[in-house]
Amino acid sequence: MQKILLIYTGGTIGMKTNPETGALAPFDFSQIQAEVPELKKFDVEIDTITFDPVIDSSNVSPRNWLDLAELIARKYEAYDGFVVLHGTDTMAYTASAMSFLMENLAKPIIFTGSQIPMGVLRTDGRENLISAIEIASQGRVPEVCIYFQTHLLRANRTTKHNAEHFNAFLSDNYPPLAEAGINIEYNEPYIRKVDSFVPSLKIADKLETNVVILKIFPGISPAVVNGILNIEGLQGVVLESYGSGNAMTDEWFLEALARAVERGIMVVNITQCSEGKVDMLLYDTGRKLMETGVINGRDMTTEAAVTKLMYVLGEDSYKKQREFYLKRPMRGEMSN
Repeated sequence: MQKILLIYTGGTIGMKTNPETGALAPFDFSQIQAEVPELKKFDVEIDTITFDPVIDSSNVSPRNWLDLAELIARKYEAYDGFVVLHGTDTMAYTASAMSFLMENLAKPIIFTGSQIPMGVLRTDGRENLISAIEIASQGRVPEVCIYFQTHLLRANRTTKHNAEHFNAFLSDNYPPLAEAGINIEYNEPYIRKVDSFVPSLKIADKLETNVVILKIFPGISPAVVNGILNIEGLQGVVLESYGSGNAMTDEWFLEALARAVERGIMVVNITQCSEGKVDMLLYDTGRKLMETGVINGRDMTTEAAVTKLMYVLGEDSYKKQREFYLKRPMRGEMSN
């Protein structure tokens, strides 16, 4: 019998209407099989842990990511897979961060949640939970993933795109790892393979949070750009540029970036477009960014770029080592 650990961090999926007050409140996940009797049909043993207190996903912090990684590491040998229930607003950030924090991962960690509380009649949470547990128990995807509305997506390729419909998440630059219909169909060529010899799980214990997102737009002023790039203690910048990695070529802008890079700040260039990638060799504007020392983030999502920066900068390493890791895929977060 497979053993799955279900971790409820907070979020809509775990809410149930109090019959006396009519208010939504977290329900008891230790009674999950009573709440979702369909789970009894699986040949799976399910244990549960609920964060205390539960966390609204809008309040999630990197400290919570480190705590979650440490919890899974402690329980890693005792379980065949993990399902993490999380609020949807920052799920892509948390799941992306977990993909970097968990080195040598050889078991599934499946994030899921819902747009409607579990205790509401039309909830999407029930199907999401059932399928996430089934996928985790089958063990065929040894990655950190997000399961939502029939699709299993690589966590660090995923972003939330819809606040009102059940298909809340998309992976624009990478295909689904599995799709759930009558059967669960796995997209085997796109699933990361575990080496025949897998070293023991290693987790990071530090993240560098002095990073910022700089999204350019027509008319952005030197005062704004310089104000951001001169934040005291700043270590990393995710530069959201136009199209295939283009930005204005005004001298003040390029000089501001060059000065930041010279001070040791890592600047990673990603596109504002939901699909496509940065190619700084394609146009002269991109080449000028590259000449300042800006790093090509290719087709990373904002969530992946931010959390990868936090992870890489949190490691004790030299600048050249950091550049090396930022330019290359570490957990399948960018295309080669």
